Amino acid sequence: MPCWLLVSFTILLFLVLFLAEQDVQENSWHPFESRVAFDFAYHHFADNQSSVRRINEALDIWTACLLRHGDAAPWRTAKQMYATIDDIQNGDAPWTTVSLKYRGPLPAGTPPKWMTQTYDLCLRDTRVVLQNQLKSPEFRGKDQVNYVPYRQFDEGGKRVYSNFMSGDWAYTQADMIATDPDNHGAMFVPIIAGSDKTTCSVATGHQEYHPVYMSPGVLTNTARRAHGNSVLPVAFLPIPKVSKRHRKKPAYMKFCRQMYHSCLSLVFRPLKPGMSVPEVVECSDGHYRRAIYGLGPYIADYPEQVWLSCVVQGWCPKCNAEPDNLDSDRARRRTRAKTEFLISAFDPGILWDDYGIRSDVAAFQPFTNDFPRADIHQLLSPDLLHQVIKGTFKDHIVTWINSYLEEQHGEARANQIIEDIDRRLASVPAFPGLRRFHDGRDFQQWTGDDSKALMKIYLPAIAGYVPDDMVKCLAAFLDFCYIARRNSINADSLANLNEALDRFHHHRQIFVETGVRDSLSLPRQHSLKHYPRSIPLFGSPNGLCSSITESKHIKAVKEPWRRSSRFEALAQMLITNQRLDKLAALRRSFQAKGMLEGTTSSYTAFVMAGNEPVATVVADADAEDDDDGAVSGPKVTAFVQLSQTRERRYPKYIADLAQHINQPRLPALIRKFLYDQIYPDADVSADNVALDDCPDFTGQVRVYHSAVASFYAPSDMCGAGGMRRERIRSHPNWRKQYARRDTVFIETAADVPGMLGMAIGRVFLLFSFVHEDREYACALVHWLVPVGRGPDGNTGMWVVRPEYEGNGSRSMAVVSLKCVARAAHLIGAFGSAVLPDNFHFSYSLDAFRSFYVNKYADHHAHEFLL
Repeated sequence: MPCWLLVSFTILLFLVLFLAEQDVQENSWHPFESRVAFDFAYHHFADNQSSVRRINEALDIWTACLLRHGDAAPWRTAKQMYATIDDIQNGDAPWTTVSLKYRGPLPAGTPPKWMTQTYDLCLRDTRVVLQNQLKSPEFRGKDQVNYVPYRQFDEGGKRVYSNFMSGDWAYTQADMIATDPDNHGAMFVPIIAGSDKTTCSVATGHQEYHPVYMSPGVLTNTARRAHGNSVLPVAFLPIPKVSKRHRKKPAYMKFCRQMYHSCLSLVFRPLKPGMSVPEVVECSDGHYRRAIYGLGPYIADYPEQVWLSCVVQGWCPKCNAEPDNLDSDRARRRTRAKTEFLISAFDPGILWDDYGIRSDVAAFQPFTNDFPRADIHQLLSPDLLHQVIKGTFKDHIVTWINSYLEEQHGEARANQIIEDIDRRLASVPAFPGLRRFHDGRDFQQWTGDDSKALMKIYLPAIAGYVPDDMVKCLAAFLDFCYIARRNSINADSLANLNEALDRFHHHRQIFVETGVRDSLSLPRQHSLKHYPRSIPLFGSPNGLCSSITESKHIKAVKEPWRRSSRFEALAQMLITNQRLDKLAALRRSFQAKGMLEGTTSSYTAFVMAGNEPVATVVADADAEDDDDGAVSGPKVTAFVQLSQTRERRYPKYIADLAQHINQPRLPALIRKFLYDQIYPDADVSADNVALDDCPDFTGQVRVYHSAVASFYAPSDMCGAGGMRRERIRSHPNWRKQYARRDTVFIETAADVPGMLGMAIGRVFLLFSFVHEDREYACALVHWLVPVGRGPDGNTGMWVVRPEYEGNGSRSMAVVSLKCVARAAHLIGAFGSAVLPDNFHFSYSLDAFRSFYVNKYADHHAHEFLL
């Protein structure tokens, strides 16, 4: 080819590529035509999960609307829309398949099918997935990522463990990496992995899948629990299926375990070079950093931990405690070095019987042995969901209490008691964020959320029906659980955690003494002993709970499976997952650029008019239907403010209002209130001053049916700054069904912690008024006073009772909302009373003589009252 022709061809090719690139740049919505097209695809594929038929119908309607303008929809069929989604480059990490097969000796004759079958491992390049996660703009906020390990201390100089990077493990690993001069200044990026089998459907066949998930350890616990791009599926492990006759064969069991570890090693192999030599990665803040990878904690339930650690079922994966005495103080921690030494020194029989080690797999080595600085016995993380919430609470304590009732009273009487316990659960007053158990705990399928909700109210319901030690056992366990689930745990909390665990171990012996249990040596309960060490290593267990991976099952497995044809569903599920990841990544990119502000129509109208997009429409945080939720923004001092919606059906003037609500003492109580507000330093309080000496008030009053309390509660559902809000209600006809008068904590002594510095008030009116140019936001409350000088000895909860005047009328007062800390949850002290079948929860605050102050209503209340 002549030189001039080659040069001309090169120039022409360059011009074509340049013009194509210009077209892409001019269309900022590439590969979509516009925001309308992107929103349409996202709405139907990601949000609505529309079928092909529904998408085709919507496209036909869209085209019909545009025909009069001589235009058409960007796609004619769903298949074309899918092709556009596939063209998205953001978040692209395609799935590939690796085939595996048994390579051991074959028996004479016809070998079992599992020996000749080919197994498919579906996986993605974990290096690409990790880099996509690290640079995702959704983690741009300062509360989303910790780029370096750190040590955190409270105001008293005591160590605090919160996010994963605040733990000792990450700090030690970073120090080990820094000893290599070539790694100096490199960012340590631990890989948090997790796996768990899940079943999509039993009715249509054994549709079981075994996904593996991955999350960057540099993310904060809040970011990881928020899901989104923080935890992504990176593999689907093969699940061999054989008849029951072959299932217990040693050769088959060995093959399954070895294939399991081989697959995990293949999944994380792309990251291995970056565990020794730093790689340059783009981070969410737009900066590039040198990074060293490392295998971090592994999230798994007990059966999976047994496979991961290559121990015998019934033994502990983290220590060598024997199955019949798991809580022995003589147990010592397992380590990779110890296991390798034992395998070299003893034969398989001794390893199995005396040390709980499966040498057939361990000799092959756990997958972590293929990677530097990884010890599986250390890396197994605490699992709040399966070890604490569903394990110890639901599967053990609740079941044992029902068994005790049946053994003690017989089946018929036990069923009557259990029915009354269910009525007690259903009678609990309403509270923000509290799930209602209309039929008690009598439901077929328990979820983790069911167990968490039941934990909040179960303790008072059983008091009076079971021995005191059972009540104390449950109270001790709940204290342990609530401390372990905190987002931030300091040295004092760790001491309280150990104390609660000791109480639990002491009082749980009642189940042996009453014949409910022969032994309490249970792996899931034993795992609680490892929490005091795991928390300093890995930070709060909240960020490593298997509830994070289980919730991903819905988006990564169950919903894609429902969208498949059910025939060879996995391949279709992988395509769905890939398209969802691409759409989510592109959406995050558009959001970071401010391209998704406003609604689709408002954005399009503004752009057509040549304007900039409108600002984001923010939902009203004061929406009356919201009882609780997150508050965005930094940590601020707790405060309570009245709702923005004023109720105009009430009389304006105080005398008329008092008559309308049947509270004739209201004008006098307001005058007493004003005296204390105007003369806060007076030697005599308003209670001891004649009414005539108090300021007079005859003005107008504005009435509200709710107020909103905002406070710092990072362990509960909260905003980025750790702030949470809840609504306090005082409504005479809530939902047109019953009166709702919530109870609140009222600060009486600011320098005294917990209940000793608090009083409980039931809110009968929320109002505001102006006196001498100063506005007062107030509540009319009925006082409830503590019974005794401390919490109840069995439940550990404070008990209060309504206070009455000498003439039998309620002891009431007007208090400033500045003194109200937040809502309080009260549960009736049932005693031995049996509730009637038609008892409604709205009666509770009027029906009982005394109440438990529920410190288990949420994590903030528990920490507040502990």
